[in-house]
Amino acid sequence: MSQLIRPNNYRRLLDARQTEQGIKLIKEFFQQNLSTELRLRRVTAPLFVLQGLGINDDLNGVERPVTFPIRDLDDRRAEVVHSLAKWKRLTLAEYEVEPGYGIYTDMNAIRADEEMDNLHSLYVDQWDWEAVIRPEDRTLDYLRRVVERIYSAIRRTEYLACEAYPQLRPFLPEQIRFIHADELLAMYPGLTPREREDAICREYGAVFVIGIGGRLANGEKHDGRAPDYDDWSTVAENGRPGLNGDILIWYPVLERSIELSSMGIRVDREALLRQLQAEGQQERQHLYFHQQLLSGRLPLSIGGGIGQSRLCMVMLHKAHIGEIQASIWPDEMRRQCRELNMTLI
Repeated sequence: MSQLIRPNNYRRLLDARQTEQGIKLIKEFFQQNLSTELRLRRVTAPLFVLQGLGINDDLNGVERPVTFPIRDLDDRRAEVVHSLAKWKRLTLAEYEVEPGYGIYTDMNAIRADEEMDNLHSLYVDQWDWEAVIRPEDRTLDYLRRVVERIYSAIRRTEYLACEAYPQLRPFLPEQIRFIHADELLAMYPGLTPREREDAICREYGAVFVIGIGGRLANGEKHDGRAPDYDDWSTVAENGRPGLNGDILIWYPVLERSIELSSMGIRVDREALLRQLQAEGQQERQHLYFHQQLLSGRLPLSIGGGIGQSRLCMVMLHKAHIGEIQASIWPDEMRRQCRELNMTLI
């Protein structure tokens, strides 16, 4: 069921021409800043991968990838990617990238099971990035430093957008706060994970929630995460599991929290085996990607994805992601958006 957030008294601050120019400005500026901050070089990425290799991102494990047969490969099936979380690590190995350096790419995906609303579309575009790290970098402190550099690039982009279009006013705080999902649960035990994110982001403006994928003190997960890329089971120095998380901000246009990035230090051999067992997916050990990792052919890495359309939506103060990207929306949603002054492309 598609849902629509109906902001009160919403009005567009940029017309169609300014919006298209703003999208170009933000995308060009941010990716250059991200590349500089994390020492990444751009690479070309696939739109689809072969089925059965374990390369596609399984997200929460329930989403169905778009598939099609390939005539010249005896009808072997390909899958349109959900993201490039595991493909990037294979590419780091292929390009023999040194520790401290990495890659980024424009990732385009189709998520046919997405529940469409102001923030979610069938079409996903993001900057997927991955960097090689050393064994001693697999710490929460290292993760925090990387998050802070990404957040700095986001704030510089906000400043640029507001300079280019003075009708836009900056709202992001100077610093991003860090909190573990278990701490968040202890603070707001009566709220759902989404409500907890809203509460903490309303208070601090920008938050990185650590430990997404593992079970919390109440036996539940804050959110789902596939067991074979982010390391969400390692016990970090604060005594709580998790070397991954989400960058969240409070978005005043919609009066709710918004996830801008999902990222983390990736599994090593031990973490992969531990998380596959925890999720009852030990059979995945025999897939191509997992065999490469278990045999030591892949480097240790950190990586994530940053939504392109979502970042542009926030920077340009839009109320619907369909004001930034061309996609398919239910007729009723399009009708309601017109009434609310949201002009969907």
